[in-house]
Amino acid sequence: MAKFLNFGSLNLDSVYSVEDIVVPGETISSLGMARYCGGKGLNQSIALARAGAEVYHAGNIGFDGDILLDKLKSFGVHTEYVRKLDTEPTGNAIIQVDSKGQNSIILFGGANQKNDREYIYRVLADFRQNDVLILQNEINGISEIIDLAYEKGMTIVLNPSPMNERIMSCDLNKISVFVLNEIEGSQITGKTEFQYTHFLVTV
Repeated sequence: MAKFLNFGSLNLDSVYSVEDIVVPGETISSLGMARYCGGKGLNQSIALARAGAEVYHAGNIGFDGDILLDKLKSFGVHTEYVRKLDTEPTGNAIIQVDSKGQNSIILFGGANQKNDREYIYRVLADFRQNDVLILQNEINGISEIIDLAYEKGMTIVLNPSPMNERIMSCDLNKISVFVLNEIEGSQITGKTEFQYTHFLVTV
């Protein structure tokens, strides 16, 4: 049976409830604040585990990130590839959500941006042809991760959000499945009209 490796972000999310999202030069009071475990990577690993997949998470937490490790374990995600960097803060997000449900998000990469070649190769060494790699663009090193996984014959699934020049520097021909919205699809292809295809993935 194929294994799923999610090489992805791990964030601490601070969510502020506001009447209206703050504008430049404005100071406002929050109606409430809550902290959550987040990051596209963490959320996707938990979703895969809940669907019955054998999923392994790789990525970095900082000195303040143990709660994220505990969250993954509580859903049965394998965490032996998660690396703790005691000199770095964990990635985090500051999120405003207004009374109409609109949001505004600031991401701080923190430990998510500290992948190095030695760590990438050590993680990928334990995965084989037909295993599935899940990636999002909230970590560094994704081009190297894609190249190495492709050499191994892994199936590569990419969520290119947030779209930036780092995505366009990757060899996107090596991606088997994209998880994206219309805006990201247009940014990658230059097209504005799409033919929709549905994929069924069994685990």
